[in-house]
Amino acid sequence: MKTTPLHGGQLRAIAARFGVSASELLDFSANINPEGPPSAVKAALLHALEAPSTLMDYPDLEELALRESLARYAGVRAENVAASNGFVSLLDAALRVLPVRRCLVPMPAFVEYRRTLERAGVTVVPHALSSAESFRIDSAALFEQDCDAILLANPQNPSGVLTSREALLEIVEEAARRDLFVFLDEAFIDYAPEATLSAEVERFPKLIIFRSVTKFFGMAGLRVAYALASVEMRSRMQEAIAPWSVTTLASLAAACAVQDEAYAQRTLALNFDRRQGLEQMLAASRIPFYPAAANYLLLRLPDSIDAQAFWERMIREHRIVLRDCANYEALERGHLRIAVRTEAENARLVQAFTALLHDLR
Repeated sequence: MKTTPLHGGQLRAIAARFGVSASELLDFSANINPEGPPSAVKAALLHALEAPSTLMDYPDLEELALRESLARYAGVRAENVAASNGFVSLLDAALRVLPVRRCLVPMPAFVEYRRTLERAGVTVVPHALSSAESFRIDSAALFEQDCDAILLANPQNPSGVLTSREALLEIVEEAARRDLFVFLDEAFIDYAPEATLSAEVERFPKLIIFRSVTKFFGMAGLRVAYALASVEMRSRMQEAIAPWSVTTLASLAAACAVQDEAYAQRTLALNFDRRQGLEQMLAASRIPFYPAAANYLLLRLPDSIDAQAFWERMIREHRIVLRDCANYEALERGHLRIAVRTEAENARLVQAFTALLHDLR
């Protein structure tokens, strides 16, 4: 039996597998802002391409302009920011320079956590979260395991559950008392900016925060992620990041995107309304889901329905791609994740989902 893709957004491979055109598929598997990037980004890229030097010259090795823009957006100093072409390369850089041997990871979690940690020779200590408790973190239980680092996500992926800033700060404070590193993945914190711990990186030298530009700002094709850390920690990480890891065009686009405050506020409002509307439609159709703060929702099928078969039929019969969560460790079978898209697309999803459920029951 063919398995589902390791990651969301793999439309070309899915289209080839099912013998359809990728343009026919409606993608709910990737959590990308459906509005696309800020209009100023495209204008800035087109203007930059008018100068041959944009493609001829090497990117800025220090990425100063990008780091300054990211710093303003995150509320830190440029000296606290390290940029690269994705979360994995940033976590890998941290693991190269830090004495981490055992890292606790609350599960279910993004599959690349385990893959990246194990490539670096780090033992993963799984800490199972309960779906019955809506994947809430028991802070006391986190410190029962023997480890020298903890990797957390806020909001979590795939559940979308948000841990409050106050609760997360208590965890970081306890980790500091125990001299543990804390890796905090804030890839979707743009949807809940009040919960970020970005202002705490100088206070906690062993705290490293990872954030993404491409998801919230709708430009996944340009790979830009960044880490926030103390000046000393950031300097050590930077030495382990491959030079020129962010291209000139990606750097320009990311710096431009995070400066568009109106776009960010509009995205927050749109996503809130759309997620709320989607939740209401799911509830009316009696489709179970978990409370979430990001731009995706985790659903659970009845035990009698095979999730992978359901995923396949949604593609074959409705041309809709969901995220089958079978490869999320410690997550019970039957879970699917859906992105929050436009109102019309969300309505199409729920209609197709409900029809297929009715057919299978």
